[in-house]
Amino acid sequence: MRSREYDLDFRDRARRTRAWGIGLLAVAALQWTWCALLLLTPYEVDEEPGDRYPEKCESRLLTERGTANDGLQRGDWCQNEREWPEALAALGLSVPVSVAGVALFTSGSVSSRMSVHAEAMRELDKLADARNT
Repeated sequence: MRSREYDLDFRDRARRTRAWGIGLLAVAALQWTWCALLLLTPYEVDEEPGDRYPEKCESRLLTERGTANDGLQRGDWCQNEREWPEALAALGLSVPVSVAGVALFTSGSVSSRMSVHAEAMRELDKLADARNT
């Protein structure tokens, strides 16, 4: 395989690696968005199946009363609907996905830039050799 063909193949692999990194970062962003939706948006709870008048619940994080867990003492329907572990699981799973995405994106970007730099250095060497002869 000629060096130019190898270099083009190397750049193609670097672009694919960078694309995988971008994909993993997008997945991590979706996980962060899901966590934010669970914690910041109000929601409704049916007290029984097919309830025509569901109970309106405040968000888990932004409440005007004490805490979102106050319903446990009052027998509130909202208290069991959105639990903290689900939101924290989405947040916790986003960490390794983010780290892998950043690593792949950085590796692909650096590899591509180094290939471009090496090609520029080869061209400069050719110009210098042509000038000396």
